[in-house]
Formats: sequence, C-alpha cells, structure tokens
Amino acid sequence: MASTVIKNWDNKTWLSSNDYIKSFNKFLFKNIKLNPNSEILDIGCGRGKILGTIKSSLKLKVKPTGIDVINHKDKDKRINFKKSDATSFFLTSKKKFDLILIKQTIHLLTFKKIKRLLFLCKKNLKHNGKIFILTLDGKKNELPTFRKMKIRLNKSLKRDNKVLKLITRLYPQRKRKNFIYKVKINKKKYLTMIENKYISILLPLSKNEILEGIEEINYKYKNYIQFRDKLDCFIL
Repeated sequence: MASTVIKNWDNKTWLSSNDYIKSFNKFLFKNIKLNPNSEILDIGCGRGKILGTIKSSLKLKVKPTGIDVINHKDKDKRINFKKSDATSFFLTSKKKFDLILIKQTIHLLTFKKIKRLLFLCKKNLKHNGKIFILTLDGKKNELPTFRKMKIRLNKSLKRDNKVLKLITRLYPQRKRKNFIYKVKINKKKYLTMIENKYISILLPLSKNEILEGIEEINYKYKNYIQFRDKLDCFIL
C-alpha cells in the first residue's frame, strides 16, 4: 500500500489488546448495521485482530478480507488475508463489500493515490455499504511524545488535516465521528514501543535520536502513562 511500512504498529501494544479491539468494534457496530451475511474488507489490516474479532462476534458466514503489504506470521487465522496493496487488490477482485475499513493507514499515501483509492472503494461497495476512514485526531492529540517525535507528529497531523479536507471536498456528504480509547500503559512497555518505532513518524529517526527520546520520556513520565487515544472517523 505504501513504500513505508510499519511492522510493530499493532504488535503487543494497546492497539492489539482485547479491550481496545472490543471498544473499537463497539464503536463500529454503533455506526453501521452488520449481520452474519456482511462482507468486510480492511485495507492495511496489520495482523487482522480487529477483523478476526468481528468474524467471531457476528458469526460471519464469509471470512472478512484483510489486505496488507506485510504478511505477518502471527496474523489472525479467522480472516482471508491477501498480501497486496489496495489498487492491485481491487483490480483483481470482483467482490463488493458492506464495510471497507481504512484505519490509520491513509496518511501513508500521496493525495493522488488517496483519490484513486477512494474511487475504487466506492466502486466496490454494496448498496448501502460504508467506508470508514480513521486517522489520529489532529486538534487535541494526547499521544505521549518526546521533542523530535512531537515535531514530526505535528507535521504529520497537519497533513492528515489536509487529507480530511480533501475527503470532505470529494465527498461533502461524509459523516464525522470520534473514537476515543483511554490508555493506561506501563512506561517500560511504551519505551519498548518507541524503540521498535511503533508509529510511522518514528521511522526516519536515527538510533541515537530514539535513545535520546527514550531518556526524555523516561524523565517526563512516572511508572504508568495515561492518555486518550483519539481518532477522527470519516464515514462515506
């Protein structure tokens, strides 16, 4: 889906916890009506834990489809996984979906590719199908950061806001919702996540910059870090 990939974004973080997934799926089910016959696609699915839980919760008759450019060995077995970028997938698949989920991945694409992706998603929706696009909240983000991480995060969030404006211009009837999850995480675990570059803004930083950031986080926070993980959600 993009040349820049993240191998650790949903690996042993709050994003992969049962509580987070349960909370996120509750948000989904509140905003879209799904049933055992629903067909679901997750673009940039990571390890597919969200899809797998949806499969079990709704007792889906057809395995939900997850696509990603990384084929994780520990991906969820309850999903139909395809190692592919979104454009290639849509050009070879004739399936139509009730729900297409694009969670925290659209920022990895150029504006041209975003337009193309949304066009293909719309084309491959069933009647009354919905597209859910989720990005980090750009206005009141609470993600724990160090100085250089904060600089890169602010730059990324500004671009995310431009992406959301683009989507609004293309699809003015879109609905906007917010998903908020209260995180309480052991500081040592969060430092390990930073070391593993769990978020795309950390990828360009050098080893020394990461180590400096770890020292800064270690000094700023006590044994446990608490914050709200806030996402903007556009529904098309």
